[in-house]
Amino acid sequence: MNTTPSITDTLMNMVNQSIQVLSKPSVATFEQFENKGTLREAVIYVLVASIITGLLSLGSGLGGFLNGIIGTIIGFLVFTYLVHYVGKSQGGTGSLDNVAYTFALFWAPINVLVAVVSLILIITLIGIFLIPLLVIVALFINVYFAYLAVQSSMNLRESSKIWITLGVAFVGTLVASMVIAAILS
Repeated sequence: MNTTPSITDTLMNMVNQSIQVLSKPSVATFEQFENKGTLREAVIYVLVASIITGLLSLGSGLGGFLNGIIGTIIGFLVFTYLVHYVGKSQGGTGSLDNVAYTFALFWAPINVLVAVVSLILIITLIGIFLIPLLVIVALFINVYFAYLAVQSSMNLRESSKIWITLGVAFVGTLVASMVIAAILS
């Protein structure tokens, strides 16, 4: 008897968990869900989000769409692996599954929301000028949730250790993104 939930059930559960995480942002909220999934579910959720965001920006062509999906998945994996690795070196005790699942719960829906708002802004002539502001706001929101997610998934409480973990993961992901962009271009 197969007790593994279907992909549809998994995605619906993750959407409901994301709503909780985004509407009640706290370490405690993240901790409710950090053990509910694995790296596999996190990658599926991020893949679906990257396909949705790609479809919303198909104006860049099929190549841009495919590059976006590949870059998103690899970037997510690099970031979560680095958060886990660096977090462990800082005394964290979480698993890679905890980190990936926790980060997917906020990262995927925020990116879909940003893609939807960007599309709306692009359609309106004056909205085009607001896109840089949207990117800055999205960055700050992602950093806020990432800070909470590291506290939860890696069980780190010292601010300096959390910032070191996030900083190294950010730089490593930036380097990986540049390498991926160079390969795919």
